[in-house]
Amino acid sequence: MSKPIEASIVVVDDEPSIRDLLVASLHFAGFEVATAASGSEAIEVIEQTQPDLIVLDVMLPDIDGFTVTSRIRQAGVVAPVLFLTARDDTQDKIMGLTVGGDDYVTKPFSLEEVVARIRAILRRTHEQMEDNPVISVGDLNINEDSHDVTRAGQPIDLSPTEYKLLRYLMDNEGRVLSKAQILDHVWQYDWGGDAAIVESYISYLRKKVDGVTVTDEDGESHKVEPLIQTKRGIGYMIRGPKSVADDQ
Repeated sequence: MSKPIEASIVVVDDEPSIRDLLVASLHFAGFEVATAASGSEAIEVIEQTQPDLIVLDVMLPDIDGFTVTSRIRQAGVVAPVLFLTARDDTQDKIMGLTVGGDDYVTKPFSLEEVVARIRAILRRTHEQMEDNPVISVGDLNINEDSHDVTRAGQPIDLSPTEYKLLRYLMDNEGRVLSKAQILDHVWQYDWGGDAAIVESYISYLRKKVDGVTVTDEDGESHKVEPLIQTKRGIGYMIRGPKSVADDQ
């Protein structure tokens, strides 16, 4: 009995060996896969197949992956894009996210990592399309319709910027977000912007979200378990209590 198709994916890479490995791994994982070896071919294949996700190499022989992404976004293609790059360069990552990319994998990569990233992106995309307006991480809830925020049932008053930052963190639960990504999404800064503003707002958010006090059954008060995490030298993330690491 054949495995049901999980999603349709277009893989774009000009190196046949990498393309073939990705196709084999994704087929094995239950994905339907189409391929392209250049930027211009990618645009044609994407428009024809309307995939659920695109795995796109940045360095292509004709037009680069960033240009491909810009063009398909202009054409109304909303499928998420996972970039592949041989360069672990911050500016490349910033550019990719700015033109409409969703995530990045640096070569050399493990096939298991690529499959895991794809499933994480598809899960986030699916959750965003669901009708339920409430987004939750542990006992922290956001109601998208009313913009109400609660922690352990207690209301939290956030500024519009704090709300947007918290919403972005919760959309990416379990994923570390760099200051550059946060600046781009929350403030739409050009890249001369001061990243210190991110640190300040994370601090504000922590005091409000992780500073909530609750009373237990014995009448004793204590603070809730922290959800907002710092990955030193990398960025910030939010995780539910069951997976919070001792890395404060």
